[in-house]
Formats: sequence, C-alpha cells, structure tokens
Amino acid sequence: MNDVKILELSDKNYSDFMEKTESVVFIDFYSETCPPCQTLLSYLPNLATHFRDESVVIAKVNAAHNPKLSNKFMVRSVPLSVVIGKDKMVKKAEVGLVSMDAYIKMIDKELGKAKGFFSKLFG
Repeated sequence: MNDVKILELSDKNYSDFMEKTESVVFIDFYSETCPPCQTLLSYLPNLATHFRDESVVIAKVNAAHNPKLSNKFMVRSVPLSVVIGKDKMVKKAEVGLVSMDAYIKMIDKELGKAKGFFSKLFG
C-alpha cells in the first residue's frame, strides 16, 4: 500500500501538471480545520490503490493555501471533489463528503466503466 501516491497540487504546479497529464484527475479541495475533509483525505490512499492500474491521478489541494485554484474551481465550501476528464474538462463536482463507493463511481463514469441500472439488470 506504500506505493500509492497522492499528488499535492498547488497554484504553482497545477497548470504545468494539467498540460502534461493524459489521465483522469480526481481533485479533493480540503481544509485542515474541516472534519469531513479529514475523512475524505483518509479515503484518498484507498482511491489511489483502487485505481492504480488505471489512468487516474488522485490529487488534493489545500483550499486556503491556494487561492488561485480555489477561485478557478469556485470553491465555496469544502470538501469539494472534482473529476477532470482526459479532455481537461470538469466532468463532475461534488460538495461535501459522500461514500467511498460514490467517489469510485464518479471516477468509473469518467473512465467509461460505469454501468447504468438497466445494463446491470440485463447485461
């Protein structure tokens, strides 16, 4: 489990990283003083492990320390989770803490792995 990496994005490295990446990117905007944020931060290694064989980058951004990124993503409350597609467009944004399974589904959907209700029944 030690091989998983959570990328720390910042005002300084975000643009450079996004130019270079070919991956789906999951970003967690958090605050050090927010209990739900701490819970979500504890999920990140599990998400990184779950998607380690996929083209997915799990990242976090301290919202208070990175005002440019917080403004860019219009962060009004934390935690804020954002899924960015390989086309560099924001595909999903979720305010507040949801279940680990919900985060996995958000990323799976962007990877094209999500199955709709009917395909589960008849697939």
